[in-house]
Amino acid sequence: MTAVMDALLNRSSESRLAAPAPDAETLEKAFACAARAPDHALLRPWRYLVIEGEEALTALGELFASTCDEDAPDKVRDKLRQNPLRAPMIIVGIVSHQTHPKVPEIEQTMSAAVGMGYLLLALEAAGYGGMWRTGGLAYNPDIAKGLGLEDHETITGFLYTGSVSSAKPPVPRPDPKEFVSRWPR
Repeated sequence: MTAVMDALLNRSSESRLAAPAPDAETLEKAFACAARAPDHALLRPWRYLVIEGEEALTALGELFASTCDEDAPDKVRDKLRQNPLRAPMIIVGIVSHQTHPKVPEIEQTMSAAVGMGYLLLALEAAGYGGMWRTGGLAYNPDIAKGLGLEDHETITGFLYTGSVSSAKPPVPRPDPKEFVSRWPR
């Protein structure tokens, strides 16, 4: 096995994250890893926002809560306000679509998603934990606007990161025989 394979086989989503968050040098190296994602025509269709510190994470929570309908229960709003406080840092992955005759938007989205995956693996290899979250908040146009995204950009996910405060038990993984086949048969 190689170090990369070991890292992949041991990767897990960690929901219990605490300070410290990755330092500037670690982040720079992790973003350099993210930039190694396959990228047809070298469009570099990604960018990232780093959100850290209580003030910034609280503001993100308020942005999340602002997406609720007027009649939403306070419990729902409060949960959305607290979501960003689950980690000392959140990295927002953004795909910045560009018009190109040979590279459709889906390929650009996949490139940005692979970059997020590489970023997560790089941070884990540096000793940090992470949880890549998507869902309704990632696809909400009000969140995109609140984060300053342009019309041609969308969120690929929120990468919660920090130090693992308590590891969870390993998640059972399927045997490759269950999802790999040969063609033609």
